[in-house]
Amino acid sequence: MPLYENVFLVRPDVSASQVESLTKEFGTIIEEGGGSVPKVEHWGLRTLAYRLKKNRKAHYVLMNLDASTDAVHEMERNMRIHEDVLRHLTIRVEELEEGPSIIMQSKGSRDDQRRSERGGRGSRSETPSSVQETEARKDVKSGDEQ
Repeated sequence: MPLYENVFLVRPDVSASQVESLTKEFGTIIEEGGGSVPKVEHWGLRTLAYRLKKNRKAHYVLMNLDASTDAVHEMERNMRIHEDVLRHLTIRVEELEEGPSIIMQSKGSRDDQRRSERGGRGSRSETPSSVQETEARKDVKSGDEQ
């Protein structure tokens, strides 16, 4: 069977659990058509490049599909009908990507970068020793002046 990648955008006022149920609903359509959904990625709520149907943000979902053309057409028909889906795009690919997509990889590297920004420093509540030393010097100097 042909391989496809499908990305669809869901309205921002829809909850994450509703997005998951919507994804399962579309996956069920593919499975009923004799196909399979080997990978699903929820990219989360992201800002759009421009407004779509008066929305500035949308939930992004990626689905990898191994399905017949009829099953994919039926899923796309349901996406067009469903009012929560702002936009969708399905492309045929030669092979499906293994592992996380580039979006998820960059999302993970941003999280790692935020953690490393502290540069091995302690938490904010801890006072560094250099600050304690300078405060001790100030106390000694103020004691000499009296």
